[in-house]
Amino acid sequence: MTTSSRPGSSQPRLHQKGGVIQEFGTVKQFPLGLSYETRMYSCQRLNKVLADTQILFGLYKKHHWLMRGATFYQLHLLLDKHAGEQLELVDALAERVQTLGGVAVGDPRHVAEITSIPRPPDGVEEVPVMLSRLLEAHESILVEAHDASARTGELGDDGTNDLLVSQVIRTGELQAWFLAEHLVDTPLVRA
Repeated sequence: MTTSSRPGSSQPRLHQKGGVIQEFGTVKQFPLGLSYETRMYSCQRLNKVLADTQILFGLYKKHHWLMRGATFYQLHLLLDKHAGEQLELVDALAERVQTLGGVAVGDPRHVAEITSIPRPPDGVEEVPVMLSRLLEAHESILVEAHDASARTGELGDDGTNDLLVSQVIRTGELQAWFLAEHLVDTPLVRA
């Protein structure tokens, strides 16, 4: 069997190699009305939030699969719903980095180098511990997002500010509320 490389051939060109055409941590020029410095700063902050959000997504899926106990079904569904919402944030954050001319962090090994979210044990933890771990990750992301939104707003990057406030912060706060309410001890009511 021969492989054709002539134009119009339907044979895929497999095993291609090439150099990097844009380094991570750089931005290319787009006509966005934002300075190079502003776009660099925004991309750096967005990539940090993006890395942490990818880890939070992974934590949600892990805890969704490993859920136990009397509220298994409710938490199993809730954690999967939250994971889906976090995945939407991952895409929005990555696309904003690309829109600014940057390079979004995407490889899981690179994400692990950038994130500040602690790695959980490989095994199964008790349910309250899993929920607490998710809440701590949310708080870490929220602290970063609040600071980044304020700074990018000061620099005139309204698009990044809006994404961080209207999507990352609002989604994170709502999800944290839902999780925290599962950790409340409710007294037994006796009739």
